[in-house]
Parts: sequence; structure tokens; C-alpha cells
Amino acid sequence: MTLAMRKPKLTSVVGDTVSFEQLGTGFLFTEGPLWHGRDKYLLFSDMPGDHLRKWTAREGVTTYRKPCAQSNGLAWDRDGALLVCEHATSRLTRTAPDGATSIVASHHDGHELNSPNDVVVRSDGAIYFTDPIYGRAEYYGNPRPTQLDFRGLYRVGPQGGAPVLLAKDFGQPNGLCFSLDERRLFVNDTERGHIRVFDLKPDGTLGGGRVWAETKGDGPGAPDGMKLDSEGNVYCCGPGGIHVFDPQGDCLGVINTPEVAANFCFGDDDFRSLYVTASTSLYRLRVRIPGRPQGP
Repeated sequence: MTLAMRKPKLTSVVGDTVSFEQLGTGFLFTEGPLWHGRDKYLLFSDMPGDHLRKWTAREGVTTYRKPCAQSNGLAWDRDGALLVCEHATSRLTRTAPDGATSIVASHHDGHELNSPNDVVVRSDGAIYFTDPIYGRAEYYGNPRPTQLDFRGLYRVGPQGGAPVLLAKDFGQPNGLCFSLDERRLFVNDTERGHIRVFDLKPDGTLGGGRVWAETKGDGPGAPDGMKLDSEGNVYCCGPGGIHVFDPQGDCLGVINTPEVAANFCFGDDDFRSLYVTASTSLYRLRVRIPGRPQGP
């Protein structure tokens, strides 16, 4: 069974059933899917393989960048530049449309970041990213000691500058996404198995931070990639697959995935396709409520 229903509303969000289409396989560990709406392609990372790949309907899976500093989370900024969380360097970098690359964030208070993991961009251009330690672990990154004694959540303002630490009381902060009105920021914690919600203040800093929902269930998996659809439902990786929550934080059910899912994104012309990076493979499935464009 591919859908584990907890509330009847799940079918109105996802559909009565889902079918997985395998678009590629044989990878080491896939992550960070990102859809380019104008040019109709998908980027996704393979951290252990040090390989940033591209998928199109015409060409299938090809190489986009190799080596790629063991890229993980990806995002587009307001100018269409590619933001890349790099495990091997502990940096967040920006690649402009003309190919020029610059460093967005690399240090906090004179110490190297742990390993930027996932990143989102607010409509005002501010960048928010999480910084757990997974990129300093064997296989998933470049093993080396940490220089910070916490795992934080950061913001870089629209004009750039040093990253500002917003919160550091996490086990391992990971996926993050804004509410529809961008007045709240959801951040999940892989180690603690829950999703927190923060209020965004006018200056871009955060307040609150209560636990909003927990990803409970059977099967392997934990909070990781997280996205919002166009009606405010929150999708989050967790035990067994992808957990779907309504805007109030009630779990509607779980999309059981063929392999452990690390991340996903909405794509295709109607944004009703969910592209899922699941361990050794890339999958696509269709849902009922569309997601939202996240870039070009």
C-alpha cells in the first residue's frame, strides 16, 4: 500500500492512490531536488558520489557538476542564481546565471560552519539555511572535527553580509520552508523527530520556536526534506516515507516510498508532480494539490 491514511482529507490533498515512476537509479545517496520551471529540468545531489546531476524528460539523467563539493540542499535566489549547500567545504555558495561562483556563507564568529544542509529564499531575497553536522560524517561528507559546539539556523540578508545566527537549540536542524504568507518558518529536527514553527519578525529574525508536529510512524526514515503546497499543507520526510500535515499540524497520512526518502520537490508545468530523492533512486509521482514555484 502506497498511502497510509490517518485522516480522510489525505485523498483530497494527495489523491486516492499514488504511483511511483522511477526516473533513475544506481546512485549512492540522493538529495536536494530542485525544479527549474522555465527550462523544465530537475537538479539533484548525490553527496557520496560528489555528483550534482540534472534530469530532463528528453535526456534523462546527465551530469550537471562533478565534482560538486558534495552538494546537498539547493535553491534558486531572486536573480535565478543557484544556491548550493556544500558538505565538503562547509559553505553555502552562489552560482550566477553566467557561471560566476561566490561564497554566501562559510563562517560564524570566526569558526567554520558545520555543513550547510538545506536552504530557502524569502520573497525579499533573504536566505535562510540549516547547519547540522552531517557533512562532517563518513560517507555523507568530509570527515573532520567541528569548530562550533552547536547546530544552528542562519539568515543572510538580501544585501549579503555575514550569516546571522537565529537559533541554535536543535539536535540536528534539517529541512525548512515558509508558510504561505511568509510570516512563519517551519524547521524540522532530524534527531528529535519533530517540526518546529517560528514567527518571522519585521527585521527577518525569529520568535517562538514551539514544536508544531511530530513525524511518528513505522519504517525507516526521519525528518529531512520539507515543502509546502499551494494550500498550506506541509510535506515532510519521516518514518516510512513522506508525511503530509494540514495547515493546523494534523498528520493526514504518509506516502510510503519504495526507498527511504531524503527529500522531494514539486515540479512539471502544473506543479502537481512530486520529484522524490530516495536513497539510490529518483522517483516521480502525481498529487492532487499543486505545489508552488520556487524559482525561475
